[in-house]
Amino acid sequence: MVGEAELRYLRRCVELAAEALQEGDEPFGSVLVAADGTILAEDHNRVASGDRTRHPEFELARWAAANMTPGERAVATVFTSGEHCPMCAAAHGWVGLGRIVYASSSEQLAGWLAELGVPAPPVRTLPIREVVPGAVVEGPVPGLAEEVRELHRRFHRGS
Repeated sequence: MVGEAELRYLRRCVELAAEALQEGDEPFGSVLVAADGTILAEDHNRVASGDRTRHPEFELARWAAANMTPGERAVATVFTSGEHCPMCAAAHGWVGLGRIVYASSSEQLAGWLAELGVPAPPVRTLPIREVVPGAVVEGPVPGLAEEVRELHRRFHRGS
């Protein structure tokens, strides 16, 4: 169960997703939090650059690999507006990051995009645990998932 303190990090993820949208990018945002609750790094989607690998979860995994010990990574938490795609889940697993908490699931996103008539992505959406079987995962969070849905609606409808 996601507590009130953790909701603060998820709200920040939604804010970062909104920042991405304001910059003309797909609305995803993520925050890396140490075991003591310190925010270590945060980012939002940057795929509008043309590099489709510039997902915030992937960037945070790379940051963690360069800046944290394996022990620190194992007890850290990645909070994110949307469940990791397979690429980001794999990066998370390879780097050895700890728990993942997301506001909206891949399944929800796929449904929302289908409702909006958006073509399916070139990579299949999978639950994180199908990519990283031992991952500790929590989500979605109902109230925040609706906010994320609205951001995606705005991105794909241009309003």
